[in-house]
Amino acid sequence: MSTLITAVALDRAGDHPAAWRESAVDPRSLLDPQRLRLEVQTVEAAGVDFVTVPDSLAVDASGSSVPLLDAVTQLAAVAPVTDRIGLVPTVTTTHTEPFHLQAAVASVDFASLGRAGWQPTVSLGAGEAAAIGRRGTAAPEALWQEAGEVIDVARLLWDSWEDDAEIRDVATGRFIDRDKLHYVDHVGSTFSVKGPSIVPRSPQGHPVTVVSLSDTVLTDPVVLRVAARADVVLVPAGADFAARRVALAAAVAELGRDFDQVRVLIDASVVFDLPEETAATRIDRLQGRTRSGPPDLVGSLEAITERIAGWAGGVDGIHLRPWVIAADLPQITAQLIPALRAGGLLPPAPTGPTTFRDRLGLTRPVNVFAAGREGALSL
Repeated sequence: MSTLITAVALDRAGDHPAAWRESAVDPRSLLDPQRLRLEVQTVEAAGVDFVTVPDSLAVDASGSSVPLLDAVTQLAAVAPVTDRIGLVPTVTTTHTEPFHLQAAVASVDFASLGRAGWQPTVSLGAGEAAAIGRRGTAAPEALWQEAGEVIDVARLLWDSWEDDAEIRDVATGRFIDRDKLHYVDHVGSTFSVKGPSIVPRSPQGHPVTVVSLSDTVLTDPVVLRVAARADVVLVPAGADFAARRVALAAAVAELGRDFDQVRVLIDASVVFDLPEETAATRIDRLQGRTRSGPPDLVGSLEAITERIAGWAGGVDGIHLRPWVIAADLPQITAQLIPALRAGGLLPPAPTGPTTFRDRLGLTRPVNVFAAGREGALSL
């Protein structure tokens, strides 16, 4: 039996929009960067493979939700105080320059010694477009197609430095071998990039790309063309998983990629029974404050463990979104993960430093310029 990859979403007070109003949560701590550091360290100690941290360009006009700190910056700060766990910030591709996005993500890969990922998403709102003032809104299909283009360009920019471009020759005063830097010369539908990047090729070559199918209600052909570029794809727990996996495999093949280099995880929100109250009671209280979609995994540790065990064999892993981090994250790290490991569903936790790609069993990508991609231009 193959073992599962595990991931946890660390979204402010939790996945439910009213989580910050729970008595277990100190609202004053939600913008304290030390809170995220401690949460990631706790998740790492439990042996979870990676964390995701959300980001958005939107401001809640109602004033009822907790604002977000910049996800890339937060995880760059977490990188030096962790050494085994993958760090995946959400990155919005709609109103931001691809050149700057890829440089920021590659810099986190350097800061974490090879544990960075990124989760590209789009910004659909008119308010976000107006707040930034760079461009207007566009149809979701066009924005997701642009996101796919951003993924392609980011990878070219990450390859615009060959791995041995830094020669650091003190005698000649040449730090860089200019023959090993390359233009990318991308002219796309909404942006153009010449390159090269300002950041050398990072430890992983390409930080891990995560695409969530939970982020969109688009039809499969549009979504799958973007997801087919990803290293990790998150599929909603309620979706027809087997059919999605087959469709994704076909889309990956159309791009000429190897589906063995793609990891598909079920994306599931979770609410546990606690000693002092049941999950049902907690759900009623939270939904009474702010209505949200129902959770995917509900109830006792045994029931949730059994549900996940039922997924094993058909999925590569699970991405858990605790409804209330203060209440549900300790259940995940202290109860659920040990139970899954005891049942043989998880591999032994790594005890030393490792790259994110190594942890997922993904190869380090070959540099397309070093491999002699047609049309590559040296500086």
